[in-house]
Amino acid sequence: MLAQLAALGLIGVARAVTGVRAIWRDSMPLDAQRVYFGNHSSHADFVLIWSSLPARIRAHTRPVAGSDYWLKGLVRSYIGTKVINAVLVDRERKPGMPDAITIMVEAIDAGSSLIIFPEGTRNTTEEVLLPFKSGIYRLAVERPHLEFIPVWLENLNRVMPKGEVVPIPLLCTATFGAPLRLEPDESKDAFLERARTALLSLAPEERL
Repeated sequence: MLAQLAALGLIGVARAVTGVRAIWRDSMPLDAQRVYFGNHSSHADFVLIWSSLPARIRAHTRPVAGSDYWLKGLVRSYIGTKVINAVLVDRERKPGMPDAITIMVEAIDAGSSLIIFPEGTRNTTEEVLLPFKSGIYRLAVERPHLEFIPVWLENLNRVMPKGEVVPIPLLCTATFGAPLRLEPDESKDAFLERARTALLSLAPEERL
């Protein structure tokens, strides 16, 4: 009960600060198992996607996040493990431990949808979108039935600039695009380019 109340509080704060508006373009908020992938500019990115989903979908959607960040400190650890129920992965694999893809596949097989960021790190450059890491392709290979939904987050990097503690109230949008699936015999490079292009297609023209 406490975790549920905390989750509602987190969603309320996220919506109050960002005024986030979900835009479903060429897709619908269906209660189906999916992987949502977005552009990455702050630690709050997954909160914005998560809070933009309808409650029935959010209930089984888990952000994938770095354990080194979300297990640091009691409050952060409680939020990561109890409130948002994140799938925690080590950014640097330790000997004898399963890799990140194995951990994500286990969460998928348990019935969860995921939120991931294929750039692999926060984009603090002048580039609109960094090149994608191979993880999203490896996930598609392991579970080719999955739908991958691109989500473009706009203005969040201005709400919570790197190094800032207090957010700056500003209207944000989360634009959900058309679903993708891995095509038969599709190469890694082709899939990564197709997924990256799908995400870029949702960005405002002035950003490109």
